Amino acid sequence: MTKKIILSFATLALALSAETHRLTLFQPTVLNGKELKPGDYKVEVKDSKAIISRGKDSVESAVRVESADAKFSATSVRYANGDGKFNLKEIRLGGTKTKLVFGEATNVGGSN
Repeated sequence: MTKKIILSFATLALALSAETHRLTLFQPTVLNGKELKPGDYKVEVKDSKAIISRGKDSVESAVRVESADAKFSATSVRYANGDGKFNLKEIRLGGTKTKLVFGEATNVGGSN
């Protein structure tokens, strides 16, 4: 019985270790040199990495998770200036105090 309880808590801890959020991009967005087309995406944050995916397309990036003083009323995306493209800089997650700040990392899986 004790083993079942420990296993249940371990499974719950694994499930909670990665945060998943939804994101809608309204314009072509570039992250780590890969263009994400407009549409709905899943954002999974685990440790210092974020994976933004839709179907078979995904891009992985280093991310710094920061906390704001107050909750964001809606999810918003901020872009960095440069090369005439919309380079993803940060995502502010609506209904939370969480801000994801992106850095450099490697593309994984999928195609444009």
